[in-house]
Amino acid sequence: MTGALAPAKPLKATDRCDRCGAQAYIRATLPVGGELLFCAHHGRQHVAVLRDKGADIQDESARLSATPAVAPNDER
Repeated sequence: MTGALAPAKPLKATDRCDRCGAQAYIRATLPVGGELLFCAHHGRQHVAVLRDKGADIQDESARLSATPAVAPNDER
């Protein structure tokens, strides 16, 4: 074994924040096992402390500001 972590699976729309129930964009995988999911708001509040404690952080909050693709026949 190399000790490398398996690639994290992408967060889905059904993944919910453990604090408020909103859509999760941040996953904190704890060094003792288990994970915590956070919306962007709660993730910003807790991610620094979790990282300092050794958690692996998967942050997909950039998806919130991504521009969705527009279909060629989509009229705005």
